[in-house]
This record gives sequence, structure tokens and C-alpha cells, in this order.
Amino acid sequence: MKTIRIITFLLVFVTINSYSQDIPYGVNEKAGRYCDGWHFVKSDSLSVIKETMPSMTKEKLHYHKKAQQFFYILSGVAEFEIDGINCTVGQNRGISIKPGVKHRISNNSESNLEFLVISEPQSHEDRVNIDDDE
Repeated sequence: MKTIRIITFLLVFVTINSYSQDIPYGVNEKAGRYCDGWHFVKSDSLSVIKETMPSMTKEKLHYHKKAQQFFYILSGVAEFEIDGINCTVGQNRGISIKPGVKHRISNNSESNLEFLVISEPQSHEDRVNIDDDE
């Protein structure tokens, strides 16, 4: 119940702050495109980012040493690879990733994918990219 209240609060917070300043977040190295990111909370202990991922892009396979993450899909359909297993997460659904678990998100559709990524603690300095041939 506490988790549902936190997610509800974050969704309301995102809606209220949907006109905040755009902050470039990361580059999709395969496609050479930017994922736009809007930081709603950015502290050492918590990160809440709304991201827009362009069509037909994916991030590098990686894991986080300490951070756990929760991805909540706002629009579109996300494809996840999690420890070698593929799964699909649709709009108004989410998925939790524990620390140390190899994962990546991809957008294999013809339209943008919008999602929240909530990391605890923040994940930017504890990301470890995996060398892969893709």
C-alpha cells in the first residue's frame, strides 16, 4: 500500500511539473540520438526522471552496483532484457530491477516511448556497462 501511495504521489508530481525545463539525459550510442530527460527529483538518495525514448532505439546492457530501479511506462510499449530474459511492459504498468541485475530498455515501436525511471539511491554514478556485440 505504501508503494502505491508513493507511485501515485510521483505521478501527480510529474503531472504538476510537466512543464519543467528539458534537461538532456543521455545518448543512445547505437542510434546516435538523445533520450530527453526531465529530472523531477535529483539527490544522492533518490532520482526520479521522466524520459522520452525515440522509436527503434535501445540503451546499452548494464547493471547498477547499489541502485534499485522502478520503470513506469507512461505511453508506448517498452521491451526489457533482464538477465537474458525478454519481457514487454505496456502503458500504466511498471517493472522493478534489483541492484546487480543486467538489464536494458528498448523501444521497438514506430512512436516515442515515455516512462518514469525511479532509482534509489541515484544510479548515474553506479552504472556498469556490459560489453556486448549489439
